[in-house]
Amino acid sequence: MVKIHLVEDDSEIRRLVTASLAGLGHDVESSASALEGLREIVATTPDVVVLDLGLPDLDGRELLRMLRAVSQVPVIVATARDQDASAISLLDSGADDYIVKPYSVEHLEARIRAVLRRGVPADKGLKRVVGGLVIDPESREARLDGSLLDLSPKEFDLLWLLADRTGQVVSKREMMAQVWREPYGGADRTVDVHLSTLRKKLGETASEPRYLHTVHGVGIKLVNS
Repeated sequence: MVKIHLVEDDSEIRRLVTASLAGLGHDVESSASALEGLREIVATTPDVVVLDLGLPDLDGRELLRMLRAVSQVPVIVATARDQDASAISLLDSGADDYIVKPYSVEHLEARIRAVLRRGVPADKGLKRVVGGLVIDPESREARLDGSLLDLSPKEFDLLWLLADRTGQVVSKREMMAQVWREPYGGADRTVDVHLSTLRKKLGETASEPRYLHTVHGVGIKLVNS
């Protein structure tokens, strides 16, 4: 089940897409305006956002820029414009993918699956097991002592990066490059926030780690204490 937030001002499209995605087993919430969508997305941290550009209060591109200032949630933009220049502009503005309206829900779901698969390495069939922690990149699920962890896409990607290098120290610069595709770093706060929430979900703290151990001045390594 994927947690999806749809930002769409057309009530009929919003109703049909929400009902269809929910019928496919997904957890779907929706908003009819940009500012309502921003508040709900920040509060509920969905796995993916589907964003229509034609919103009543703000242009969808502006909402995309606002989202990117506070969140790295994957965003699929729904646009009526099927031109290369427009698509490139959307991707450069921070969108992870786009879909041209009108679209089928099956097509949209395929785009959602593709966006969430990105970042998984070629040997994705190989689970990583560290103590009571099991990370499966193919299903994008992580379990702790048998219980499924409720992780955002970036939290999962960060955990996978560390698990794939179990016992090795990974620098924050490398985390930014691999998880956020920011090769020059400079956003330690982003990493720190995600590490903090990840630690809470693993039932540990920085001062009393179970899996995520800080090597001061170097980075983080994942080991079973």
